[in-house]
Amino acid sequence: MSKHDEQVHLARGKVQVGDVAPDFTLPSQSGTPVSLGHFLGKTALVLYFYPRDNTSVCTAEACAFRDSYQVIKDSGAEVIGISSDSVESHQQFAAKYQLPFILLSDEGGIMRKRYGVPTAFGLPGRVTYIIDRQGIVRHIFFSQFTSEKHVDVALEKLQEIGEEHVL
Repeated sequence: MSKHDEQVHLARGKVQVGDVAPDFTLPSQSGTPVSLGHFLGKTALVLYFYPRDNTSVCTAEACAFRDSYQVIKDSGAEVIGISSDSVESHQQFAAKYQLPFILLSDEGGIMRKRYGVPTAFGLPGRVTYIIDRQGIVRHIFFSQFTSEKHVDVALEKLQEIGEEHVL
C-alpha cells in the first residue's frame, strides 16, 4: 500500500470492498509472526475479527470455521482469526477446540482499528473479510451474534471468486 493509499484509507476510517487489505504482522498462537504478505499471490484469505476467546458466540464461530476448514482450503483459501487475546489464550483456545487455522493476537487492537472494525453493543465487532490472492478485499460481512453465518458467507464468496478465475 502506498503512502497515499494508506492516507486515503486512514482518512476514510475503515476498509471497504475493493481496497487493498492493510498489511499486518502479528504473533500467531505459536508465537510465530504472521503477515498478510505471506499469503499474497498464493491463496485467498478468510480474515475474521472476533471479540474474545472462549465466549459462547466466538467459540461457535471458531468451531464453525474448524468444521468447514477443509472445504475452505479446497476452495483456495486460508482462515485467520484475530482478536485482542494474548498468544497464550490463543494457544489454549486452539488446543481446546482443535482449531486447525491461525489465530493472531492483536493486543492493543491496532489491526482492529486499522481495518475499521466497529464495536457493537460495547463489544469488539465480529467482522469477516474475504481477501483475494492479490490482497484485494472482495467482501465484508458484519454480524455480531450470528456466528455460523460468517462461514456460510465466506464459502459463498470464495466460490464466486473461484468461478471468476475459471471464466
